[in-house]
Amino acid sequence: MDILKAATDWAKAELVSTPFFMLFGLAFLVASFSFWQLGKTDMARAYIIPTLVAGSLLLIIGLGLFFTNKSRIPQFEKAYQADAPAFVASELERAEATLKEYDTVVFKAIPIIIVVCALVLLFVSTPIWRASMITTIAMLVAILLVDGTAHARIDSYNKELQLAAKEMKK
Repeated sequence: MDILKAATDWAKAELVSTPFFMLFGLAFLVASFSFWQLGKTDMARAYIIPTLVAGSLLLIIGLGLFFTNKSRIPQFEKAYQADAPAFVASELERAEATLKEYDTVVFKAIPIIIVVCALVLLFVSTPIWRASMITTIAMLVAILLVDGTAHARIDSYNKELQLAAKEMKK
């Protein structure tokens, strides 16, 4: 098993996945612009700021993850060549920490926030609150879609790292 290839493949897969955050962000920004230009009702105009904020956040998340993972690819080879067991240990630690974050944030906190936003929708009737809650739900669903696949990839990568660590101990 070539753990350097597995690490590089994981990072390259992330480079394909993270632009989806940017695509969702651009979609929200286009929606914001459209509400600004075409919105005639109070409800349509209420979406301008929430979709602008959500689009900006998704764009920032996507760009940040893209450049972080892009810079990892050359670092992987250098770290592996310098000390393979230390590379595997540090990657294993990072992957396990990331998996714990996914379990806490993506698969627990985000669904709770979605439920809270849905409940708020039941009790508010002002356009800005309704638009904000609906936009928040839509943004969080987009995050769940992208991070659900990212979780599967890093879980698989983590298992490969565990096997590599066991082989290096022998």
